[in-house]
Amino acid sequence: MTLDEALSKPTVSVQDAGKLFFNLSRNAAYDAAKRGDFQTIKIGGKIVVPVAPIAAKLGLTMKIGAAV
Repeated sequence: MTLDEALSKPTVSVQDAGKLFFNLSRNAAYDAAKRGDFQTIKIGGKIVVPVAPIAAKLGLTMKIGAAV
């Protein structure tokens, strides 16, 4: 997944959020999520990361609905 693709989605996986926005490894991304370093949403057994709060903190523009 690319940064542009992530910015066009409402949520991404913890692993993708960590890698794309903070250059973290898989384990470091899950550790950061567990500490609350970035917001997560738990749906059943799946954990996802809303892109909008991270994009806002980093000054990035969301592209929801944009052609990728």
